[in-house]
Amino acid sequence: MVTGSLFIAATQLLLEGLLGYPQALFRTIGHPVTWIGGLIARLDRSLNHQDWPFFVRRLTGVFALLILLAITGGIAVALDRGLGHYALGLLTIIILAATLPAQRSLDEHVRAVADALEKDGVEGGRKAVSMIVGRKTDTLDEAGISRAAIESLAENFSDGVVAPIFWTACFGLPGGVLYKAINTADSMIGHKNEKYHAFGWAAARLDDLVNLPCSRLSAVLFVLASLFVRDASPFKSVATVWRDAGKHRSPNAGWPEAAMAGALGFALAGPRVYGETMVDDVYMGDGRRDLSALDIRRALRLYRIACIIQGAVIIALAFTLTAQA
Repeated sequence: MVTGSLFIAATQLLLEGLLGYPQALFRTIGHPVTWIGGLIARLDRSLNHQDWPFFVRRLTGVFALLILLAITGGIAVALDRGLGHYALGLLTIIILAATLPAQRSLDEHVRAVADALEKDGVEGGRKAVSMIVGRKTDTLDEAGISRAAIESLAENFSDGVVAPIFWTACFGLPGGVLYKAINTADSMIGHKNEKYHAFGWAAARLDDLVNLPCSRLSAVLFVLASLFVRDASPFKSVATVWRDAGKHRSPNAGWPEAAMAGALGFALAGPRVYGETMVDDVYMGDGRRDLSALDIRRALRLYRIACIIQGAVIIALAFTLTAQA
């Protein structure tokens, strides 16, 4: 079981890294995340009633999450058991699993911010970065745009790349699909506003839990990657994680952000505006804040090497366990 899961994780990583998710296919049938999102939206409309008491809405949020996991997990288990014993079926599972990580698309979206800053200036950078962050971007300068893009790269490396591959490696397609359902639910309803503070509580807490090992692993991968990036420091990366990661308002986001900040000599996170709300976070790292498009490209180099290291480890484990079987 573990050997098969590692094989699926290794091949999903290679396939997604090489091809991504074709836009033509997305326009035609959507994406598994959009399908999951549609189910979450329907559960939200059906079960999240603002006139119900807070405690009742928290219970309905738990119920909605259980329904989501039962449906998505049930489909994934059925596919895994029904198709996994045949060559064509295994290929289908690998293709489905390859839709779960976002290493290629994350690279493209963050690179687009650097391209926009260099070609169209601050206005272009604001438009590009607004596609990948939830904060208010219309007042950001070049440094703010660059920090936002790099922070998004670091955080999404954990929950968009490492986590789906980690859970697929542990439990095959069902593990990856269940993780993606939890993470999508958190992104849609796991907010601390009036509408979702009660209903999205379970999704947010479960997302924190399943990302706990992956955020730490992401930090380790950034530390290792810094060994291969010019002017990066693995020692400062470790020191920054040790000092700053636990100070972040998120139990997980501080780990990859601190690791990247320390490795490259940046100061990330800090005060920023989401909607109309100022979030007064502490800084991850004590380096430069006046970042630019060139710094985004440095962060992308660290990210790409971290992806390669992760892939090499997964492939090595898969071959080692296969040889021992």
